[in-house]
Amino acid sequence: MYKLKTIILTIFFIFSSQAYSFSKNVPASFADLAEKLMPSVVNISTTQTVVTNSNPFPFQFPPGSPFEDMFKEFGTPQERKSSALGSGFIIDEKGIVVTNNHVIQDAEDIIIRVNGDKEFKAKVIGADPLSDIAVLQLETKEKFIPVKFGNSDKARIGDWVIAIGNPFGLGGTVTSGIISARNRSIGLSRYEDYIQTDASINSGNSGGPLFDMNGDVIGINTAILGRSGSIGIGFSIPSNSAKIVIDQLIEFGETKRGWLGVRIQDVTNEIAEVEKLDRPRGALVASVAENSPSDKAGVKAGDIILEFNGEKIQEMKELPIIVARTEVGKKVKVKIWRNKKEIEKIITLGRLETSADFKVAEKTKKPTELEIKDLKIFVRELTKEDIKIRNLPNQTTGLVITKIENKSPLINSIEVESIILEAQKKKVRTVSDLEQAVNQVMNSNQKTILLVIYNSQNQRRYIGIKLD
Repeated sequence: MYKLKTIILTIFFIFSSQAYSFSKNVPASFADLAEKLMPSVVNISTTQTVVTNSNPFPFQFPPGSPFEDMFKEFGTPQERKSSALGSGFIIDEKGIVVTNNHVIQDAEDIIIRVNGDKEFKAKVIGADPLSDIAVLQLETKEKFIPVKFGNSDKARIGDWVIAIGNPFGLGGTVTSGIISARNRSIGLSRYEDYIQTDASINSGNSGGPLFDMNGDVIGINTAILGRSGSIGIGFSIPSNSAKIVIDQLIEFGETKRGWLGVRIQDVTNEIAEVEKLDRPRGALVASVAENSPSDKAGVKAGDIILEFNGEKIQEMKELPIIVARTEVGKKVKVKIWRNKKEIEKIITLGRLETSADFKVAEKTKKPTELEIKDLKIFVRELTKEDIKIRNLPNQTTGLVITKIENKSPLINSIEVESIILEAQKKKVRTVSDLEQAVNQVMNSNQKTILLVIYNSQNQRRYIGIKLD
C-alpha cells in the first residue's frame, strides 16, 4: 500500500511540474515591462504640401465635351498641408530613431514626441523604400533612453510579444499578443520575411517596435491586414533583417545590398520532375544579366540554385533575401542543379544599387497622386505594371486608391489599393472622370455615388456611398 501511494504521488508531482513548465512563461502582467519601454517609443507626425487644381468655372462641362480638354488646364493650383502619423523607437541615447520609410516619405517637416510631452524636430539620416525602413536623428543635444535589438531568429510561434505605438494618434498605446507565424510574404515589398502577430496593430502603429518578454525589439510593425487592423493579423519586419539595413543607413546614408544578377522563378512540381530533382526546391534561373556576377561565374538560364553561401534554398522567395543581406564583394559558394546533377560555382557578389537593373527601376517615374477632395481620398492612375503585378485583364482602366483619410465617406467601405473602375455606371480612366462623377452627385438631390471597384483581392464589387 505504501508503495502504491508513493507511485501515485510521484506521478502527481511529475504532471504538476510539467504543467508548471508549460504555464510559467505566461506573464501575470505587462505593466513593469511597458513602464520600462514606454520612454523609448516615440510618436511621429509629418507634414507635406499637396497641390490640387480647382475648377475655375461655376459649372462642369458634360463628359466628352470638346471644351472639357480645352479648359481643364485653367484650374488654379491650390496648396494645402497634409499630415500623417506614425510611430518609432530610439536606438541610441543621442536620439537616433527607427521607423518605417512610408511614415516619413516625402515629408517636409518631421516632429517627434518623446515620452508623451517633449517635442523635437528630426532629420532623415537615411531611408530605404525596398525594406520600408528609415532612420532619423532628433535635432537636440538631450540624452534619451534607447532600446536594443533582440535576435528575431530565436522568436518562436506562440511566444508572447507586446507592441507599443501611436494608433490613430492616441499616443503611447500598449497591446499584447503572440507570434502567430513566421516568414510571411504579403506582396508589399521586394524583401519580405514578416513576423505575423495577433497583438492589435492599427493605423499609426507603423514604425513602432514589437518587443519580446526581455524588452528587446524583435520586429518593426509595418503592416496590417484589413482596414482597421483589429482582426488580429499584423506584420513586423524581423529585427535581424532590419538591423543590417539600419546599420548601413547610419554608416553610409544608403544601403549596400548583395547582387547576383539573375531573374528567378519558382520550381514547380513539373519542372522538378523534368529536371530529375528529388522535389520542388531552390530557385530557377529564368535569365542572367549580361556582365553580372552570375554571368561572370558561368551561371546559365535553366540552372536551379539550391544553396547560397551555405544556406539551403527551399523556396524561390528566400534567395533574394539571403543575397541582399550578404556583404558586397564577398566570394560565395553557390550550389546549382544543372543537367540532372549538382555542380558548384564561386560568385563574387556585386552591389544591387549600382546595377543597371536597379538604375532603370529608379528612373521609372512614379505615378502622380492626386486628391479627390469631396471623397477625401488620394488616387493615381492604374499602370501597366499594376495590371501585370495584380494579374488583371489587359484592358483594365481605373484609379488606384493610395490613401483614405479618417473622415472620408469611403473609410468603412473601401480599402487602400482598391481600384475604382466605374462611377455612376461610367468608366473611370482619369482623375477628371471621377471628379466629374462626384460633382454631378454633389449637385444632385440624391447625394449617393455608385462605384464599381476591384478590392485588394481583385474581387469586383459595387459600392454605394452617401456623400455629405
